[in-house]
Amino acid sequence: MADLNIPNLNIRSDKYIFKKKFNLRRKSKRRLFTESFFLFILSVLLVYIIYLIPNKNLLLQTLPSTLNKSFLLLIDLFSYLYEIFLVIFIFVSLFTALILLIGSFYRLFKVSKIKSKQIIYK
Repeated sequence: MADLNIPNLNIRSDKYIFKKKFNLRRKSKRRLFTESFFLFILSVLLVYIIYLIPNKNLLLQTLPSTLNKSFLLLIDLFSYLYEIFLVIFIFVSLFTALILLIGSFYRLFKVSKIKSKQIIYK
């Protein structure tokens, strides 16, 4: 009884773990021809769009300096953001300190106004 093997039906066999799920049918010659025609048309369209761009050589020559300037502007942006967040923090902390100060004065005023209750013994 101890060597009786009961198969577990919920676990797939190891040979089916990496089974290919996609269809392995070959495409017809007509479909391959139409796909290649669409690819050719798309490539010609892209080359034409690139041809229409004026001053391509100048753009390619000034690319390193443009990238350098953009990185410098990005660094400036982050430094300005740091200063802006610092000023916002200063205003928020001043407003919070003002609220806490008003609350403490109000509590001191309330405590000083309270009269001690006299206990009357009969």
